Amino acid sequence: MPAAQPEFQFVRTAACRDARVNNCPEVATNIPGVVALRDSKRPDTIVTMTAADWVALTDAVKAGEYDVID
Repeated sequence: MPAAQPEFQFVRTAACRDARVNNCPEVATNIPGVVALRDSKRPDTIVTMTAADWVALTDAVKAGEYDVID
């Protein structure tokens, strides 16, 4: 029997709380040491990482490493 999925409490960014926006990234940090991500259009697909990996990812995003607009 597979292990039970933790009960993540996902939140949206302020920009995505508008009812007209229906495709937003959601983040859960309620489980110590774990950050969970999902797309609001695909809530059953959850990606998890360590808190340290989350910091590395957000630092890279802030530094422009994943910019897709030239």
